[in-house]
Amino acid sequence: MANKEKAKASIYELKITLMHIEPAIWRRLQVEASITLARLHQIIQVVMGWENYHMHEFRVKGSRYGMPDPGGEAMFGSKVSNEKKFKLCDIAEAGDSFVYEYDFGDGWRHEIVIEKVLSAEPGIKYPVCLEGQRACPPEDCGGPWGYAELLEILDDPGHEEYDGYREWAGEDFDPESFDFQKVNKQLEGARSVV
Repeated sequence: MANKEKAKASIYELKITLMHIEPAIWRRLQVEASITLARLHQIIQVVMGWENYHMHEFRVKGSRYGMPDPGGEAMFGSKVSNEKKFKLCDIAEAGDSFVYEYDFGDGWRHEIVIEKVLSAEPGIKYPVCLEGQRACPPEDCGGPWGYAELLEILDDPGHEEYDGYREWAGEDFDPESFDFQKVNKQLEGARSVV
């Protein structure tokens, strides 16, 4: 089987880690190697817990992939290739790592490592989340540094801004929680969209 055909029949096991956050927020998942980067973006939104409100891009081996913006190229000086036209298996392989950035204002950078290349298992519908740790930060909380401040305030019920931050983050927000089974149900429901 040719390399391209083998990749199309393969599954990539990915580890996605939100950068500049301690302790780490991460997910491990399996995806079809032949998915487009546009589809991978949608999967990351689900497994990480983002709400897809903001722009994003992938940075792989010196190239940028996302939703091209002719005005952005003139402003930032480098070309963004259309993520809908590139498959993951065509730009990365086992052992590679690359960056996915979501929300350029907050600067949520994720390191994605392709840990393994596996054969698809009969009866398994991909993508599937295998495990992970910690909840995704709330949207628009100010990036890693704003999130650190949010956690500090939520950890101090006597803080003058506690009530406002608790309401904003959500009464049920628990930074330590992660339910991969819930994520897999969301992926299952989104498979036709994702």
